[in-house]
Amino acid sequence: MPAPLPAPEAGPEAPAPRKGGRDRYLDLLRALALLRVMLYHQFGWFWLPLVFPSMGVMFALAGSLMARSLSRPALGVIRGRLRRLLPPMWLFGAVLLTLQILDGWGPDSDGHPTWWWTKLAFWILPLSTPPYAESLPGFGLVSETWALQITVPLWYLRAYLWYVLLSPLMLKALRRLPVVTLCAPLAVLVVMHTFFADQDFVYSRVWENANDFAMFGSCWILGMAHQEGLLKKIPQYVLPSIAPLVMVAGLWYLQTRPVDPTVPTDIESWPIAQALWSLGFVALLLHISPSWEVWPRVLERWNGLVSFLNARAVSVYLWHQVALVAAIPLVDPLWSVEFFYENFQWLLASMWFTLLVAIPLVGLLVLAFGWVEDVAAKRPPRLLPYPRRKRGRRRAATD
Repeated sequence: MPAPLPAPEAGPEAPAPRKGGRDRYLDLLRALALLRVMLYHQFGWFWLPLVFPSMGVMFALAGSLMARSLSRPALGVIRGRLRRLLPPMWLFGAVLLTLQILDGWGPDSDGHPTWWWTKLAFWILPLSTPPYAESLPGFGLVSETWALQITVPLWYLRAYLWYVLLSPLMLKALRRLPVVTLCAPLAVLVVMHTFFADQDFVYSRVWENANDFAMFGSCWILGMAHQEGLLKKIPQYVLPSIAPLVMVAGLWYLQTRPVDPTVPTDIESWPIAQALWSLGFVALLLHISPSWEVWPRVLERWNGLVSFLNARAVSVYLWHQVALVAAIPLVDPLWSVEFFYENFQWLLASMWFTLLVAIPLVGLLVLAFGWVEDVAAKRPPRLLPYPRRKRGRRRAATD
């Protein structure tokens, strides 16, 4: 992901913001989406995807950037996107596969040695879910399902890869039949879950790929429509009038599903509901879309954090779950310390405390492995891509 452009200096002689630079509003949405994903993976609060549907937002932002890039030859754009996506995943996969093998995983683990070796190819090109061990000893420190927990984010990269590969076709279709193209993924999703959900192939790799693609395909296409300027061609009242109705349709569908009445219904368990809610939510965000080329003054203080998260978005997304899993064996030994056991049981039992331990671990993992994003983008590798505040700007503020 390209490094954010520094904000122009204040003053009458400051140059105008460079046209086509980073949109700080979109950067803010991406940063919020990453933080929300980490909170959801830690706490599992059912209401978080309703307050901010991160995955729909992230796919819409990626679709917008992809449409912007497709002003250049499509093959070169796809190659560039793959170059930015795959090296961080390869490094992540090398570490994870090594840990799994050290913990006892191997070709004979699932009884199909040949298929085990074949599936490893998905760690090179994730056209389907890369293999992992569903149960391991955990080195005697973490849960037996630690590998399953760590690989949870990989579905996003798999879906992202398919969107990138098919974006040239989707963009052509969008320009010719915008409404049909936007609604097509939703229609496919409804057909899949209405007529084929009980078939034997529900859990096959083909179904898995098609389900994820259809669930957020409309968000990706809506992002492309935003970049193409199609949303500005419709009357201003249309989008804020229709989007809430789409969200209500998603909530209605969610409430009609058979669930345990004693457990809050999680919208992420129901693809049609999640697709409708995400699409309506994203439509409102893109309708607002103030297109900040420079930060509003009230948000300037967050420039560093937002810029860092955007410069290391793939690394943060991949490694945050590792930090959440690794934080548990760091907290557990404190129960054996008499002082902590007698005075801070409430703290040790708090998931917030585990999160506070995990946050610096995320930082360390991103420092250790995030540089590969710079290499993938053909930039000089940086340990900490945190923007520096220019001295001239500070002096101008005090003069």
